[in-house]
Amino acid sequence: MQYDGVTLLTYRIQYPEFKSDNYKKSLTVINKYYKSRAMEYQQYIETDLYQMAVEQYLDDIKNGFPVRVFAADDSYEITYNKACILSLYFDRYEFTGGAHGNTIRTSQTWNLQTSQIIKLSELFDCLFDYRTYIKDQVIKQIEQNPDIYFDNYEELVEQTFDVNNFYCTPQGVIIYFQQYDIAPYASGIREFLLPYNNCVKDPVKKCI
Repeated sequence: MQYDGVTLLTYRIQYPEFKSDNYKKSLTVINKYYKSRAMEYQQYIETDLYQMAVEQYLDDIKNGFPVRVFAADDSYEITYNKACILSLYFDRYEFTGGAHGNTIRTSQTWNLQTSQIIKLSELFDCLFDYRTYIKDQVIKQIEQNPDIYFDNYEELVEQTFDVNNFYCTPQGVIIYFQQYDIAPYASGIREFLLPYNNCVKDPVKKCI
């Protein structure tokens, strides 16, 4: 996108479209969900983010600074696609100047038989508190290589753990923390695998 013939903003939005002879009704709902999500983001980019880029450009020109080209990129990764289960995550990156951009991850795990998003609590089958179990497992994994995390990582895990920040893989459930939540920017989005076992359920078992 340009202003006065100068490129101020570039963007790319990717979103999935699922097709199958099974679960056609559910896939129609899911495809509409992701298309609407993409269209909403495009509208934000072409209005709010573009306006920010123009204002920054005018300010840079006024002060004799180099022009900074804003960027936005929304991409996805399908991590589980078996029977009635779909799991995927999106990484939404934006650069608006400064030393580097910022990425926010979101994710969904779908049950195609119900057209519903599966909650993290549904994937745990033990009597103890699943949140405590997850945070304990995360801290144990951090302790194997603590140097890449903030010193107060235990406190930060407690503060920033989000039950929505997970996706499924064939090996287990991945719990993730956003950039800066528990580690410096250079450490990226931190991921922790909880293998399927007697407590952590493979979501495919929800397929009837």
